[in-house]
Amino acid sequence: MDLSLRNANESDMRFLLDLRDKTMKHYLEEAGLPTSNEEYEKRIRFEFDSAQIVEWGRSPIGLFKVTYSHKRNYWYIVQIQIDPEYQGMKIGSWLINSNPAKHLYFCLGIREVSAIDAEQRMDLKPQY
Repeated sequence: MDLSLRNANESDMRFLLDLRDKTMKHYLEEAGLPTSNEEYEKRIRFEFDSAQIVEWGRSPIGLFKVTYSHKRNYWYIVQIQIDPEYQGMKIGSWLINSNPAKHLYFCLGIREVSAIDAEQRMDLKPQY
């Protein structure tokens, strides 16, 4: 897979509005929630500073937002949206496995020792 991430910017807004419509309209309509561009843009702008565009080659195919809470000392996945044409290709797994915290932990020698639901217990063995 030729996937990469780059920071989202204002010039991505048209793509992000279209992506939200493709991926969420059906679910929002079923729930009786609004599907206007104004409502889409409100959701897109939530945590926009942490928004990254998922690219296949140089083509945008998705949105990935993840934030870090210093107060709680954890990473939070805010949003993952992948164009339906690319869904089912394990891109979501790639995004989660390449999140900054996990990469840093593994570089430091920390390894997962157990997992319950979405919570992982990790351990660092001292080096002598």
